[in-house]
Amino acid sequence: MTQHLLLELIDLSVAYGGIQAVHDISLRVEPGSIVTVIGPNGAGKTTLLNAVMGVLASHGKIAFAGHFIDALTIEARVGAGMSLVPEKRELFATMSVEDNLRLGGFRLRREGKPAASAALDEIFALFPRLKERSRQQAGTLSGGERQMLAMGRALMAKPSLLMLDEPSLGLAPLIVRDIFHAIAALRAAGTSILLVEQNARAALQVADYGYVLENGRISLHGPSATLAGDPRVIETYLGSAR
Repeated sequence: MTQHLLLELIDLSVAYGGIQAVHDISLRVEPGSIVTVIGPNGAGKTTLLNAVMGVLASHGKIAFAGHFIDALTIEARVGAGMSLVPEKRELFATMSVEDNLRLGGFRLRREGKPAASAALDEIFALFPRLKERSRQQAGTLSGGERQMLAMGRALMAKPSLLMLDEPSLGLAPLIVRDIFHAIAALRAAGTSILLVEQNARAALQVADYGYVLENGRISLHGPSATLAGDPRVIETYLGSAR
């Protein structure tokens, strides 16, 4: 376990339904950085995030903020400072935008209403559209607004590590740009991010370091600029236009 790292996975493997989905993955996230995992559908990217969050059982070691957390529950991992925004977003459709956000801030209850209100103000500053829709039911939002709300709800817990599963999925290009601007702003404000994303071009542009996951194994890794210039990454994930 390396002390200065925020997250370190050591030979992490995940199997479910009799199938080995992730094989001996080692991965690192430094404080204040964005690390992306790119790869095709079915490569094991979502499985990897779910294992880190404790949703799926795994073998190997997971170290977070200098401590092994393999035995911790999901709730304890959230309490330690981890948040996951799942691909399906999983909002409470009949509740208002603001109530969805306040549910995400349950960690702040011990600190009283001012802390929760301050966190809410920060989310509305990051995503002004959510403030405009604060009284609207979450189920009536557009796809982009739902993604913003899912990210905002996770951020209400004040995580030191935010994990994002396919945040651009199904969104129009302009909305994708807004989401990635928000991701960059979060990094600038000190939040570390582990980003799983099929849009390799956008992911490598915003990330500091990247891993290519194929068939449950890391096939390439390196600084994002290096990966973006790798001929195989260009051919497979970026296309000929760079």
